[in-house]
Amino acid sequence: MSVTVLASAVLLAAAPVPSADTAAQDAALPASAEQATPTPEAPQPSAPVVLPQPSFTPGAPAAAAPSLDQISKPQDAIVVSGERAAPQDPMRAVNEASYQAVQAVDGAVVAPLAMTYQKSIPAPIRTGLRNVLLNLTEPIVALNFLLQLKPGKAAETLGRFAINSTIGVAGVMDVAKKKPFNLPYRRNGFAYTMGYYGIGTGPYMFLPLVGPTTLRDVIGLGLDRFLMPFAVGGPLKHPAYVYGGFVVRSLDDRVENDALFRRIREESNPYATYREIYLKTRQAEIDALHGKADFQREGSVVLPVAAPVTQPAAVLIPIEPPEPLPTVFIAEPVVQPMPAGYRPGR
Repeated sequence: MSVTVLASAVLLAAAPVPSADTAAQDAALPASAEQATPTPEAPQPSAPVVLPQPSFTPGAPAAAAPSLDQISKPQDAIVVSGERAAPQDPMRAVNEASYQAVQAVDGAVVAPLAMTYQKSIPAPIRTGLRNVLLNLTEPIVALNFLLQLKPGKAAETLGRFAINSTIGVAGVMDVAKKKPFNLPYRRNGFAYTMGYYGIGTGPYMFLPLVGPTTLRDVIGLGLDRFLMPFAVGGPLKHPAYVYGGFVVRSLDDRVENDALFRRIREESNPYATYREIYLKTRQAEIDALHGKADFQREGSVVLPVAAPVTQPAAVLIPIEPPEPLPTVFIAEPVVQPMPAGYRPGR
């Protein structure tokens, strides 16, 4: 939690704040522009230019067009860029820098470690470790269902926790999701509860060791981690669980989402794609709590398979040879009569 709060404070402090001197200079610009009056002998470039109106009177001479030097760009012109900044991403420059840094570390360190973890640890053991970590979050999930006035789902969650903690051998096996119990795992937490009651996401952030998040989710995650030892037990405060659980969760998430990350990197703007996927997934889960959508188990998002881009086959268009031009005599031929008595030689 301390790393999250510290990183959030650094990112918030990095946002540019206009100074009082700059604001005063900006306020003084309109006043100085109004006081400046160009003289006819030396027109100022910032003075508005009145373009001549076309004359529709028959026989009237056309007005002369202004020269290029007379047409100038106004001081208060608005330059519109081709890409709009997302309203939920006011710290985009900082977030993009953090995203690029995290991607560099991921390609050099995290991804190779995750692939080694996947190859060296058998799949049943990896699944068992993931089930244990998810089972420990069930009391917090049940508490938030109660805060959302959903006692039925809270009871189901506590039932899952009891079944998996006993029959499932401390949560190693997810017995509760199978028949005859049919109790699937559902994500929930204090961030979901705040969103359920209409609290906005706040600014979007991409933090090291956390990844994509929002101010609301950072606060909710901090509450989840703070109350989990009280809800489950004191051993969760032990450094072996804190650091070991973080490493296992990080490697397991990296393995599970490898295809998603590869798909995002194929986009023209991976950062914006990652941000949109995260925000839309969280909103879909909040909508599901209101009954507006199907509840997404574990918040997974499956992107459509990218259609291969094929180049159109070259079409050869036959070119017919041009028709020969007809012979055209420029002048009539001159025929000179032969002299009388001429006989050709033999």
